[in-house]
Parts: sequence; structure tokens; C-alpha cells
Amino acid sequence: MLPQLRQMGINPSAIYCNLSQEEWREHELKRGEGRLSENGTVIVNTGIYTGRSPNDRFIVKNKESEHLIDWGDINLPLSEDSFNILENAVKKEMENKELFIFDGFAGADKRYQLPLRVVTMKSWQGHFSHNMFIRPNEKELENFKPDFTILNASSTEIENWKELGLNSKVFIVLNLERKMAIIGGTEYGGEIKKSIFSALNYYLPLEGVMPMHCSANIGKDEDSALFFGLSGTGKTTLSTDPNRRLIGDDEHGWSDDGIFNFEGGCYAKTINLDPSKEPDIFNAIKPGALLENVITDDKGVVDFSDGTITENTRVSYPINYIENIEPTEQGNHPGNVIFLTCDAFGVLPPVSKLTPEMAMYHFLSGYTAKVAGTERGITEPVATFSTCFGAPFMPQYPTTYAELLGEKLKKHNAQAWLVNTGWSGGAYGTGERIDLPVTRRMLTAILEGELENVDFEADPNFKILVPMNVPGVDSKILNPRNTWEDKDAYDSKAKELIELFKNNFTKYESFGDYSKAGPD
Repeated sequence: MLPQLRQMGINPSAIYCNLSQEEWREHELKRGEGRLSENGTVIVNTGIYTGRSPNDRFIVKNKESEHLIDWGDINLPLSEDSFNILENAVKKEMENKELFIFDGFAGADKRYQLPLRVVTMKSWQGHFSHNMFIRPNEKELENFKPDFTILNASSTEIENWKELGLNSKVFIVLNLERKMAIIGGTEYGGEIKKSIFSALNYYLPLEGVMPMHCSANIGKDEDSALFFGLSGTGKTTLSTDPNRRLIGDDEHGWSDDGIFNFEGGCYAKTINLDPSKEPDIFNAIKPGALLENVITDDKGVVDFSDGTITENTRVSYPINYIENIEPTEQGNHPGNVIFLTCDAFGVLPPVSKLTPEMAMYHFLSGYTAKVAGTERGITEPVATFSTCFGAPFMPQYPTTYAELLGEKLKKHNAQAWLVNTGWSGGAYGTGERIDLPVTRRMLTAILEGELENVDFEADPNFKILVPMNVPGVDSKILNPRNTWEDKDAYDSKAKELIELFKNNFTKYESFGDYSKAGPD
């Protein structure tokens, strides 16, 4: 390992490679990076950044790939010269320091697997990588060669950041041609995870595989289901179902042979975590898991309701910490594709069926609300449209991913649904967030085929098909207008959201005729 680092121009004082859970814990405590909760789970603080920094994520503009990238406010370009300067600064910061290395894989399907190496200056970031990616066995480590490398030196100081084309001293830069990423100025572990996801979202479509920001599970009849959605919409919570085996909670690929997890772990939000509602996640918080930014009492008991540091409190853990998992992390072609949206306007139905055209419309729209803490500066829900339910991580043009989805929905006869995990009875601040057990009951109805013989009617505002009844659910809440005391206020809010949908979709009007599947 040391010769490989020296070939890259890095000369550490010591390196610690591919440690066990016990060894990660030992270094975290010895270095003062973490403390123990009451049950022995390590707790770390991610510094001043407790969420991703989307305005500081860049892609190097290379001649070979620049025509494939959807450049703009999300995929920010950076010159190769600036990248080289930042790379040298990161390597200089690592000079004569203790470094922690994790070698592993992204992608449970070996045909599309990406061997990766993460080099960090903090032991907990190596531990985070160990939890989140697929861990090699001893034989796989013997001759391990990474195809993608991340150098993470969060303490790197860049004074001339404006001259280099950055937006701040923080930088997360992907060099897709050189197959590497560099990170500086932020300790937040999610930047490591999402850098690999972004890389796969560039490479895999070139092989005909659809990369997806979604969770996935599989039922007793081997029926797979996908759950698309941004952070905070319920991907992890809703796919972690005691009656279905978890394939993965956040990132997957859909190939000609089925679906597969990109990761080897889960990264769950813990704010207001309730063991009675989310027992699998709660029980996964044990030694080996890694808690972020939580508050404890003097005995180390975690107060999951305390968002003093951030609303984006998190836990990472290996996927096998969930009892009911699919060990191969792969599944058949999905029968149901569920789009999760957290509607802060409170006007979308809690569950609705989509035609193939509607599915394309809502996939391209990617409407939801960014919830507190997932990004810097977000303190309450903000309505947003995130193409493919994952625009911050999609380097190629949105239509590339939409075409792949359309082909696969049609070829495998998958049914698409829109499920609102947001507000009912009023907008954010007036209404209440839809109760988790109610959402679970509606999802069970979808996945168990209980809605196959139910009548549907088109929502008068959004055209989506609303079931007249769902077993075990009060029919009143199925029509969102019925839950508002002030019907005029509902109509006004619905009109406001319709205009946002229409204005957002104008950029896709030349892509098929899908605008007709949205609100008029």
C-alpha cells in the first residue's frame, strides 16, 4: 500500500488499511474523534458542515467527456489546471500524517462493479466508508487494484479559491477521466458516498445500466420494488420493512438482468427516531455503527429528538445490521416503481397510480421538498424540482436517465406510483405530516396487490389516479382537499403548485409529449 501512495506523491507518517470494526473504534477513541453512546456505538461530530455542500461540487471539464455532461448550476465545471492545484494541495496536507485507507467495491453485480479506494485523514471517515461500501474478503484484498480513488483531506486550506473557480474554501471535485475525486474543507462523510454515486451515474449509462437514487426491497414471492426519492422523503425508512427483505436503502442499478445495490450499508436519518415505528433502524444502532451529530446526556443516552447540532443527524451501518436483508443485494426486475415526494404544499394525494406517460412526467419533474439539514442552509422544507429524484448526483443529461427508465418500465411492465410522505390538512406550518404507519399501510396495499381491483379517479388538479379506497386507511385522507378545513385555501395552494410544475417542465417539452401527462 505504501509504495502505491508514494507513486501518487503521498508520503504518510503511518497508514492503517482495511481495519476491522474494533480497530476503527480504537483509532476513533484514541484520536479523540469520537465518544461512546450508552450501548457502545461511536458518536462523531462532522464539524461545521453537517450536510452536503452542493454549491461546492465540481466536475473537471475534459475534452473526452464534456459533451456528455449536463453543465449548469448542478454540474459545475472546473478546469484541469485548477484540479491539479487542488490535488497537490490535498497531497501536501496528507504529507507526514497518519492516513486511513478503505478498499472496497460499489455495485453488487460483479459485471458492473467499481473497485474503489478511499484515503482519509480521519479514522471515522475510513470507518464510514467501511460501513457504506461493499467490503472485500481477504482473497479479494490480496491483489486489490482500485479503478476509482477518493483523496479526502478535510483540513486542506485553500486561500486563493476564487482564482481557482471555486465558490468557497470547500471543494468536492470529480475527475471522471482520471477516475478520482478530491475532497477538502468539509468533514461531512456523505460527500464520500455521493462522490462514488455521481461517478457511477456517469459510467453506468454508457453500459446500458440505469443508475437510480432509490431504495429497493423484495417480497416473499421474489417481487422487487423500487422507492425513488430525495433525502428526507422516506427511502430508507419505508424500504426497511420487516415483511420484505432489504436490497439497499439509497443507490441501485437496473440492468438487463434485474436490480442491484451499489452499496454495502445504510445511511439513515435519526432525527426523532422512534423504535416503535422504525425498529430495524433503531436496532442497527450498535457497536460498529457510526452516529453523527447526535446529542446525549451525561450517561451517553442519545436523545434522538434533539436537533441542536443539526436536523440531519445520521447513522451509518453495514447492511447486515438489518436482520431482514437480501444477502445478494440483488433482485428481479421490479413490479412496482414508487416515487416518494414530501409535498410541503399539502395538496398532493397520499397515494396515486401513474400511467407510463405520467411516470415519465413525474420522473423528469422530481418534485419534493428539501427537508431541514440535508443541505447547508436548509432549516425548513423548501419546494424543489430535482430531476430523476436525484439531480445533484446526475452528471449526464436528464433525458439520458429518463430514456433508460421509460425503456425498462415498458419492457418489464412495471407499475409506477406517486406516494406523498409530506403534509396533509394544510401546508407546512398548518397541516400535519402524514403519519408513517398510514404510509406503510398504503405501500403494503400496493405491494400486496390490494389495489388491483380498486376503482381510481383522476385528481382534478394533477390528473394522477387516486384510489377510491385503500384497505385499512381512512378514505377521507385519500382526497387531500377533504383534509383541509379551508377549501379555498387548498384550491389556491394547489394552483400555486400547478404553476411551479408547469414552469419547471418547459425545459423538457421537446422530449416526447409528456407535458400532457402533467397538470394543465
